[in-house]
Amino acid sequence: MNISGIVTTLNEERNIAQCIQSLRQVCDEVVVVDSFSSDRTCEIAREEGATVVIQSYLGDGIQKNVALAHVKNRWVLSIDADERLMPNLVEAIRAIDLEKTPYDGFAVRRRNMIGSRWVKACGWYPDYLVRLYRHDKLRFREVKQHAGVPSDNTYRLKGDLLHYRYRNIGELFAKPERNYSTRGAKILYLQGKKANAFSPVYHGVGAFLSNYFLRGGIVGGIDGLTLSIAVATNSYLKYAKLLEYQRDSMVLEAEDFNKVW
Repeated sequence: MNISGIVTTLNEERNIAQCIQSLRQVCDEVVVVDSFSSDRTCEIAREEGATVVIQSYLGDGIQKNVALAHVKNRWVLSIDADERLMPNLVEAIRAIDLEKTPYDGFAVRRRNMIGSRWVKACGWYPDYLVRLYRHDKLRFREVKQHAGVPSDNTYRLKGDLLHYRYRNIGELFAKPERNYSTRGAKILYLQGKKANAFSPVYHGVGAFLSNYFLRGGIVGGIDGLTLSIAVATNSYLKYAKLLEYQRDSMVLEAEDFNKVW
């Protein structure tokens, strides 16, 4: 099929080979946009036949769109290094007539995993995301965090993308090489957002109540409860750090706002 697979990476030597092999089931080329990995990510990607583009990290959606200048096909399939196409998704994509379809993109269901456990609570399934799309019609929103492809004129496929999101519960609170609350606080600060003494508690409690009661964490057992607590903790810390930037000049001056992680 005339589909270009695109992946953004940073130190993904553990995942990148299987990711590219997964894409090869439906893609005739793969482009990896790497933000200066210090491990063997780029070497392994090239060994797997992928085109590797080096680009300092620009932010979530912006970075993903960098690949579009290097693909040969109109249709692209974007996945992360820790995601894999499941057989039902491969079958669904192969069944699409991309030349005649009236749609500009297709959303897939994402199965989010903690270890080997498929977690459906807190809105983690079906978690539809547009990942297959015509890049002359659609692309990721050029934002630095939580970027997605608009769902205008798209269709939901009955196929799943397996996402090895966290290796264990501990990573819910501290994923190696990732600091989501600091990242979020930096972005809010650069956007001119303000926090007050009540902001961390307000957002933290609100995030817990929303995820545990409204988004089904309560029926997800211990994983649902733990996930709700983790989301609430991240939200609390994000606004606590934003407030710290506002009130502590030493902390502010020590922070590098040109680096995301």
